[in-house]
Amino acid sequence: MNSFLNVFEKHSWEEVKASIYSKTEADVRIALNKKKRDLEDFKALISPSAAPFLEEMAKLSRELTLKRFGNTIQMFVPMYLSNECQNICTYCGFSLDNPMRRTTLSEKQIDKEIEVIKSYGYDHILLVTGEANKTVGVDYFEKAIKQIRPHFANISMEVQPLDQDEYEKLLPLGIHGVLVYQETYHEENYKFHHPKGKKSNFEYRLDTPDRLGRAGVHKIGLGVLIGLEDWRTDSFFNALHLDYLEKTYWKTKYSVSFPRLRPYAGKEPKVDMSDRELVQLICAYRIFNEELELTISTRESEKFRNNIIKLGITTVSAGSKTDPGGYASNTDALEQFEISDERTPQEVASMIKNLGYEVVWKDWDQAYEVVSDK
Repeated sequence: MNSFLNVFEKHSWEEVKASIYSKTEADVRIALNKKKRDLEDFKALISPSAAPFLEEMAKLSRELTLKRFGNTIQMFVPMYLSNECQNICTYCGFSLDNPMRRTTLSEKQIDKEIEVIKSYGYDHILLVTGEANKTVGVDYFEKAIKQIRPHFANISMEVQPLDQDEYEKLLPLGIHGVLVYQETYHEENYKFHHPKGKKSNFEYRLDTPDRLGRAGVHKIGLGVLIGLEDWRTDSFFNALHLDYLEKTYWKTKYSVSFPRLRPYAGKEPKVDMSDRELVQLICAYRIFNEELELTISTRESEKFRNNIIKLGITTVSAGSKTDPGGYASNTDALEQFEISDERTPQEVASMIKNLGYEVVWKDWDQAYEVVSDK
């Protein structure tokens, strides 16, 4: 049975880190002048030596994005169904050890959220929960998806990792994509950041995209939580994972997100990443992989999101609420993290249009498939 674990075990964190930091400006020039880049080129593009080439990287990233995706930006919004969680995570507002009121949306509350989100114009929604298998498990997901599906053309999920047969139950109900972030590929420190709960099982989480691939999901979303460990090394392992998945499950689409650790309840990131470094990372991914969907969320500031639109991003969220029931009412449920860009969806859409881009409120590939089946 295919498993990324077999690939992962062949790479040492410290050796990979040393390799990245030893890349030279000559290595960066070679990577930029190639037509097809490999993982060694990706190392060069995320290395400190690539910093002087940021303008050139940004120009190339923009050209490659326009060639593949045109001048379109897809918009989506998360719907938080629950903040119940059985894990203790050092960085998350939903962590089990945080004393706060836990909320899981009822059918009536879900209807209210749907009504507000639809009024914004959205047709692409991301369902998000904490990781609580007993209270927010597959049975709850089945009911929620059946309730939500008639209202949206595209539904993705970001919930706890599931078994393959559980994914196989949910996909026919209308799930288009599943996002699962490893958080960090530093195996030893992963256990420090996740001391309790099912999430503490590093290998089970690492194997989740394989289970998704075997289940036949249309799109898999990857990412690391930037701020937990050295972002360059974590990003290489994420790219390694992506490279393996694309070769193994070649019918599946892939996306990468760039969540920088945001403060919650007084907690601060362990490792800082500057705006220039995040631009470098986004451009490096685009130059490495022209087909990849790249997503930026409301974690980032209004100014940063305005500037990054033309440099490789294909998907953005707007008007996000990170607490269950947050769209329909002002709840006192704890948010998962603080957002930074607080503009409304229409304000963000106007900004995108003013930059010369078309706003896409739904996934047109999915819409085409639905029409074709009739």
